[in-house]
Amino acid sequence: MSPVFDCRDETQVLPGMRQARQAIGRGDLIVLPTDTVYGVAADAFSASAVAKLLAAKGRGRQSPPPVLVAGIATMRALVAEVPEAVERLVEAFWPGGLTIVLPAQPSLSWDLGETRGTVAVRMPADRFALELLEECGPLAVSSANLTKMNAAVTIDDAVRMLGDSVSVYLDGGPAATGVASTIIDATPLIGPDPAPVRVLRDGAVTREALRDVLGDLLEPDVEPEHAEAANRTPMESGSAGVTGGETAGGSVA
Repeated sequence: MSPVFDCRDETQVLPGMRQARQAIGRGDLIVLPTDTVYGVAADAFSASAVAKLLAAKGRGRQSPPPVLVAGIATMRALVAEVPEAVERLVEAFWPGGLTIVLPAQPSLSWDLGETRGTVAVRMPADRFALELLEECGPLAVSSANLTKMNAAVTIDDAVRMLGDSVSVYLDGGPAATGVASTIIDATPLIGPDPAPVRVLRDGAVTREALRDVLGDLLEPDVEPEHAEAANRTPMESGSAGVTGGETAGGSVA
């Protein structure tokens, strides 16, 4: 049985974080709390570790995981361009529940799966997650569940679904809201003829809040009969890095 460390107990924080860092360093998986739901994490720059993550969830390369970052400086190193509107979004909603899809930096040596040249990035508002990101660098993180199952909102949920495929579990208590991040595709902002940002999945950040920041740079709200088409996965819409439509499975933390 993989060890579970209760990070609410100060005597368990140091050994838990140490073992989590060691696990990431050797290419293993960990489960960690975030401000949305529990996530299963791997070194974003280890292709074998990312492959383990996808296998543990029962997913293929066509569903690449997003990447959690410690801040906007790390995001700038991972993406090809940060439009001014994205700067405003980050200022308003990071750290927090907003995942942003952008073109990936082409010089990066990594393999997250079939991303079609994009990456989904988020800065979580969680003490333990941010500490690991500062020390380990960017982490490929998906919700800690099996595909098609509900996202884990407690550590027991994660252990029950992922078991010994994960080396270390960090318990931060029940998820505060259990609402996964909102996912947006900001790639249309880049180029000579910018187009509106698309909402790929509704979540912790509302469309109203996004519109307060973006104005007309956010796509119009969809009519109910068109909602299914609007919730297609990023792969289907030409932007990879997350599975935006898999809301029931909570595919993105």
